[in-house]
Amino acid sequence: MSAKMKVLVTGGCGYIGSHTLVDLIDNGYEVVSADNLSNGTEAALDGVEKVTGVRVQNYKVDLTDLTATKSIFKDHPDIQGIIHFAAFKSVGDSVFNPIGYFDNNLNSLLNVLRCAEEFDAPYFIFSSSCSVYGNTKALPVVESTPFEEAESPYARTKQMGEQIIRDFAKKEGNVNSVLLRYFNPAGAHESAELGEAPGTLANNLVPVITETAIGKRKSMTVFGDDYDTRDGSCVRDYIHVMDLANAHVKSLEYLAESRNETKADIFNLGIGEGVTVLEAINAFEKVTKQKLNYTLGDRRGGDVVSIYADPNNSMRALHWKPTRSIEEIMLTAWNWEKARTKPSEIIA
Repeated sequence: MSAKMKVLVTGGCGYIGSHTLVDLIDNGYEVVSADNLSNGTEAALDGVEKVTGVRVQNYKVDLTDLTATKSIFKDHPDIQGIIHFAAFKSVGDSVFNPIGYFDNNLNSLLNVLRCAEEFDAPYFIFSSSCSVYGNTKALPVVESTPFEEAESPYARTKQMGEQIIRDFAKKEGNVNSVLLRYFNPAGAHESAELGEAPGTLANNLVPVITETAIGKRKSMTVFGDDYDTRDGSCVRDYIHVMDLANAHVKSLEYLAESRNETKADIFNLGIGEGVTVLEAINAFEKVTKQKLNYTLGDRRGGDVVSIYADPNNSMRALHWKPTRSIEEIMLTAWNWEKARTKPSEIIA
C-alpha cells in the first residue's frame, strides 16, 4: 500500500469527516474534501490545519450534481480511496422531509459510485448506521442481524444505500467497498481544536448535553422514561469520534491489502456496551463536575428503544480497537464546547 494514497472525503467539513481527515493525514494519506456546507463549515478545516499543519482543499460541490462531482475527479485523477460521509443525517428532520432525504442521500451516493467506476478509484468506504437494524430485539447486534422495518426515512436511506452498494459490487469492476455501520459517534479531538459543530442547535445527545451545561439551552429533555430498559431511557452504544475515524483508515488498509472477503464487506463500529441516556448524563456530571438541568419528557418519534454492537468482527478483520470510554467521550466533548462557545451564545 502506498503511504501517499490520495483519498476523497465527502462531507469532509462535517463532524466525522473532519476527524477522519485528521487520522488520514496522521497516517500519511493525501486528502481532498468535498462538502457543500449544508450542515458544516470550513471552520472545521481550520481545526484540521491546527491539529495536523495541513490545509485541506475543499470543493463546495453538491454531489447530487454529477457534472460538478466529476470535476473533482478531473482535478484529481489520482484519487484511489473514497470515504463517503456526505448525507443528511437528522432522524427527526427526515420524518418531516422524506423526499429531501431520499433525493440527497441516494443521488449523491449514486454519483460518487459512478465516479469511482469511471475514474478507477478502487477503494470505497460507505458511512452507514446502526439505524439500518431498526427496532431489533437481537442484542448485541452482529453484522448478520436481520433488518427490521426502518424507524425513519433517514434509516431507510442507509438501508437502501447499502443495497445499492451490494448490487453495484455484483457486477464486474475494480471497485471494492466496506460498509461501516456506526453506532453513536460522540466526543471531540483531544486538542479541543475540533469537535461537533452543527450549524443549528444540536440534535444528538452528547452535544445537547454540553450545550445545556454551558448555557446555550436553559434545559434539555430526556425523551421517554418508560422504555423497557434499566432506567426507562433509551440505550445506545457511544463510540468516540477519533476511534470511529481510525476505523476508516483501517478499512482503507484492509481493502488496499486485499484482505476483504467480498467486494462489499460490512462491519459494525461500536464499543459493545449499551449506555442509557440517563447513564450518559451521569457520566457527564461525574467527569465535568457540572450539574445538568434536564427534564423527563414523552417519547420521540423515530427513536429505537435499545441498540448496541458486537464489535468483535470489525476488531478482528480490520485490526482495529476502540480505546476511549464514555467518560473520555464526555470530557473531550465538554472541553470542545468550552473552547468553541462565545459569551454571546449563552442564554441560561
